[in-house]
Amino acid sequence: MEREQEARDALWVVLDTNALFVPFELKVDVFGELERLLGRRFELVMLSVVKRELEFLAAEGSPVLRRKVGLALRFAERLRLVEVEATAPVLVDEVIFEFAKRRRVAVFTNDKMLRRRLRDISVPVIYVRQKSRLEIDGLV
Repeated sequence: MEREQEARDALWVVLDTNALFVPFELKVDVFGELERLLGRRFELVMLSVVKRELEFLAAEGSPVLRRKVGLALRFAERLRLVEVEATAPVLVDEVIFEFAKRRRVAVFTNDKMLRRRLRDISVPVIYVRQKSRLEIDGLV
């Protein structure tokens, strides 16, 4: 029962596709940086549409991209996978936007357009600053 309460109290941080590349492309300790930044329990979340996008890139991308996607998928094994309904063709950023808007969760993305849209509706946005650390816009 206590563990269930902890899970409910944890802040969900939804990762965009590009955020999954941060740990190995920029050598940023995502978990350590989020602990420093948030100062509270959090749970990293990957939406099912993001996983499908990665799987598509793994199958259709260049050899270099497929290698990076493989690393991202391995990192993603440590995240909570949340199934979301989406009709095809789906814009992943739009699904993330709607999910964050509805659930009031933080989003980790480096996509400037998505960051701006999320900030406009007061959703906390986590992003990479100076290729070495994470920053947050908004209150958690």
